[in-house]
Amino acid sequence: MGKYFGTDGFRGEANVDLTVDHAFRIGRYLGWYYGQDHKAKVVIGKDTRRSSYMFEDALCAGLTASGADAYLLHVTSTPSVSFIARADDFDCGIMISASHNPFHDNGIKLLNGEGEKMEESMLDGIEAYLDSNEQLPYATRENIGCTVDYAAGRNRYIGYLISLATRSYKGYKVGLDCANGSTWQMAKSVFDALGADTYVLSNKPDGLNINVDCGSTHLGQLKKFVVDNGLDVGFAFDGDADRCLAVDEKGNEVNGDHIMYLCARYMQERGSFGDSKVVTTVMSNMGLYKALDAIGIGYEKTAVGDKYVAENMRANGHLLGGEQSGHIIFGRLANTGDGLLTAIKVMEAITETKEPLSVLAAPMTMYPQVLKNVVVTDKDETLNCPEVKAAVKKAEEELGDNGRVLLRKSGTEPLLRVMSEAATHELCEEKVDAIIAAMQAAGKLIRVK
Repeated sequence: MGKYFGTDGFRGEANVDLTVDHAFRIGRYLGWYYGQDHKAKVVIGKDTRRSSYMFEDALCAGLTASGADAYLLHVTSTPSVSFIARADDFDCGIMISASHNPFHDNGIKLLNGEGEKMEESMLDGIEAYLDSNEQLPYATRENIGCTVDYAAGRNRYIGYLISLATRSYKGYKVGLDCANGSTWQMAKSVFDALGADTYVLSNKPDGLNINVDCGSTHLGQLKKFVVDNGLDVGFAFDGDADRCLAVDEKGNEVNGDHIMYLCARYMQERGSFGDSKVVTTVMSNMGLYKALDAIGIGYEKTAVGDKYVAENMRANGHLLGGEQSGHIIFGRLANTGDGLLTAIKVMEAITETKEPLSVLAAPMTMYPQVLKNVVVTDKDETLNCPEVKAAVKKAEEELGDNGRVLLRKSGTEPLLRVMSEAATHELCEEKVDAIIAAMQAAGKLIRVK
């Protein structure tokens, strides 16, 4: 990770960590870089945060000042920007979003012309420019760029999603929690077109309520709604809709690990998975690996971040990968996590097998897991602290093959994450708390968030 760009873009509190000047200069660099030998074209999407409009204007100003044309998808999802960047031959795509973070944060996610997370070399160049006093040349006269309303691109993406469904959803009652974010209009359009009896929650964004007690990070209201209204399934998206979690007909959470399992098994049973492996991150639950072992499907593990999952899938030709948080990538259909696509693939498994989601997900049993976020004096110093490393080693030895611990830096927040999986919740708590106690004893802990 660089100084500004983490695993999921340049993210921070709007006009504190990430400012309009940053956005303007990022636009200037991208417009200059891609416009050195042709008229550059960049497609931009945004979520519903109040500050997204401000950053959109700043990016457009920078791009057009450097001579690039900026095509605006307006409020849309990250995967739609990825799709359009690839399908319509853009030099790159920009998504303005802080995903699942609160409204006062925002972010700038950069995608290359293939709709993939931007290469590190490009991000390094942008960061160097942000920290320099370099003045890039301004475009003049007819070379100044323009902005283009490109809402048609978003509609074409919706049409693409609809085309992927294998059956009508007629007769299915489906709940959609849109997190007051990017899918607040798109999700209903897709599921209505496919014939579902659609119920929509959290689809009234006001610029401040994105992710507030809703969406994939707060499943409570969707669980209750599914049960109270006798729905067949519910889907919850995050702020920019690159994640999807599900709720089965009994009101139980079906997380990203469950989704990867049931989709891999569904593909295997139909002969379309071949010798592909499921690509996970180190945060996936042990229960997923045991369930995949039971049906003879292999897997690989990457560092945390869907960009690393995607890189592994591309390098090895794997068809399915993702994160427990709901970033799921279907290799033949998309180059990034896509919440709406994930919902469609889960519905495919439900409609084709005629089994309820609870049955499809049942063979994968989640090991109890405890995750605590801690603020420390210095992340790297804490990770390398002898007392902390000794506490981690001791916990690993005590758990053996019946559990694990994981201590890592967050890629999106200034935190360390301490996680344990074991046979019981109490044992998980014990191991996590022991590691945090070691941080405190070493003088590294500021607080548990």
